[in-house]
Amino acid sequence: MVKGIAGCRLGAPDTCSVRMNTKAEQSKGGNAADIGKLVLAALVLAAGIFAYSWFSNDAGIPQSVRLVGVLAALVAALAIGAFTGPGRRVRHFLTESQFEMRKVVWPTRDETLKTTGIIMVVVVILSLLLGLIDLILKSVVLDWLLKLGK
Repeated sequence: MVKGIAGCRLGAPDTCSVRMNTKAEQSKGGNAADIGKLVLAALVLAAGIFAYSWFSNDAGIPQSVRLVGVLAALVAALAIGAFTGPGRRVRHFLTESQFEMRKVVWPTRDETLKTTGIIMVVVVILSLLLGLIDLILKSVVLDWLLKLGK
C-alpha cells in the first residue's frame, strides 16, 4: 500500500478525508459594532481635546491637570479601539514585531563606534569633494563663460 499526502492511500480517494484550511479569511470591512466602537473612541478623544481647550487658563485649572485629562482621554480611546477588529490586528502585529525583535542581532558598542566614525569620514570627504566641484563650476561659469560673451 502506497501512502500519499496526509497518510491517504493513493488510488483510493473515497477512503481519505481531504484536510482543508478551516481558517476563514477575515473581511477587510468592519462590522457595525467595530464601527460604533471606533466612532466612540474618536468621540472620547475629541472630547478630551475639546475639554483641554475649553478649560483654558481663564478657568483657573492648571495646564498640567488639563494635560492629564487629554492623556486619560487618549488612553480611553486606545482601550476602546483595541477591542475592535482593526485593534486586534494591530495588537497581533505588535506582538509579532516584539517576537521578531528578539531575533535581531544588535551590533556591539565597538562596531557601532567604528561604523559611525567611518560614516563621518565619508561625509567629510564627500562634502569637500562637492565643495571643490562647486568651486570649479563657479569659476568656469563666472570667469570663463561670462567673459567670452563680452
